[in-house]
Amino acid sequence: MANKGNEPSVSIVIPAFNAERTLGRTLASIRDQPDPEIREVIVVDDGSTDGTAAIAESFDGVRVIRQANAGPAVARNRGAEAALGRFLVFIDADCEAEPGWLTHMLARFADPEVIAVKGAYRTKQHELVARFAQIEYEDKYDRLARSRSIDFIDTYSAAFRRQVFLGHGGFSAEFPIACAEDVDLSFRMSRAGGRMVFEPQAIVYHLHPNRLIAYVRKKFKFAYWRLLAVKRNPQKLVSDSHTPQLMKAQAVVAPVIPIMAIGVFLIPGLVWPALAAISGFVLSTVPFTRKAFAKDRAVALASPALLYVRGVAQGIGLAFGSLHVIRVSLARSRPRLGVTPASGGDR
Repeated sequence: MANKGNEPSVSIVIPAFNAERTLGRTLASIRDQPDPEIREVIVVDDGSTDGTAAIAESFDGVRVIRQANAGPAVARNRGAEAALGRFLVFIDADCEAEPGWLTHMLARFADPEVIAVKGAYRTKQHELVARFAQIEYEDKYDRLARSRSIDFIDTYSAAFRRQVFLGHGGFSAEFPIACAEDVDLSFRMSRAGGRMVFEPQAIVYHLHPNRLIAYVRKKFKFAYWRLLAVKRNPQKLVSDSHTPQLMKAQAVVAPVIPIMAIGVFLIPGLVWPALAAISGFVLSTVPFTRKAFAKDRAVALASPALLYVRGVAQGIGLAFGSLHVIRVSLARSRPRLGVTPASGGDR
């Protein structure tokens, strides 16, 4: 990719909030990328109260932009606006890029139709919950790999043509935390007809939740905010390239099972619907469990239970997310409802 003088062709943007424990490893992994691209690295310190900015400044050539805490969507947009490169590459402050990560990301832009590229997660963790989370990602990667064009680019390993990114307005500030702002942007880009692709060799290592309570919180949070992304992009309600349809069904059925089980004591006729719901859920776990068995037998044995916990967390997250969307919609409509037509005047 040609450059004019020393102008960077690639700008790597890292939003960081209180990331002093992990940011150094992220920056070291970028510094050690073997590709010859002329690039700049921008760390947007999103109101950190620890040593995040000092760690970023200790790396030669890293630009640090400071802002009051406003969330990762705003931080990424701030970095994109300040960037000089023709290509924007995002990575999170708790990730480590594998050697060759940047080369694999940028190679896909040799196709002029490609506007964005998504990379992949791996982990070095040994805890059961973290291993289960990794196989979850790999299950979705198998789905993405079958598509010529995808509609979801995760920010942990993402690349965009900068002008296209800015043309779409970047990430929406309606998402105040790191949840679904990338889903929303991807859906908007997909709706406009842009081609986005999955590059499985563009690998970053990550620390997944390694305890069940942390995993449940994450699934609840993602489901809660994803509903806003779908509300903004209703064409993706039925299907998208990233989400297995069985996962959607599990999120609906799982929270209902305990309610039906309790209801059996009040309405005996519910026993058969309850048994049907339980049987249907168990059958829905078979494809994932079989895939997990080929990779990690301990995870496979735990998968039905973990998938049930995931379904409950996501179902409750969607329910509360629905309430949030309704509240936002009502708040926006209130001023308009209070307006009355002016009397008199020209007709």
